[in-house]
Amino acid sequence: MTFDDARDDFSRLHRQFTLHLGVAVGLSWLTALYAAANAPWVRNIRALIDPAGPLRVESTLSYLFVLPAVLTFAWASAYFGRETMRRFQTLPNQTLEFAAAAAVAFGVFYLSIDRAVAVLLAGF
Repeated sequence: MTFDDARDDFSRLHRQFTLHLGVAVGLSWLTALYAAANAPWVRNIRALIDPAGPLRVESTLSYLFVLPAVLTFAWASAYFGRETMRRFQTLPNQTLEFAAAAAVAFGVFYLSIDRAVAVLLAGF
C-alpha cells in the first residue's frame, strides 16, 4: 500500500464516518425535540422516570439535550478537524480507528435515544 492509497482510504473512511455521524446527530436531535414537545417540564425528571433510583437532580432540558449536543460537537470536530485526524493516528490500522470512533458514537447515540424514549414513556 502506498502513501496515496492510504490517503484515499482515509478519505473514504472519513467521508462515510462523517455522513453516518451526521445522520445520527439529526435523528438524535429530532427524537429529543419530539420528546421535549411531549415531556413533563420539571426540575427533576429522574424522579418521574425512576422513583427508586439515585437522587440526582436533573432537569428535563439537560436530560434531553446534553447527549445530542455532545454528538453535534463530535460531528463538527470530526468534520472540520479532518486533517488533524489524518495526522494523529492512534491505532495501527485506520479501519480500526474509525470503527472504535463509530462504536463510541453509537453508544452516545443509543443513550440519547434511550433518554428520549424514557421521557416519552414518563409523559404518557
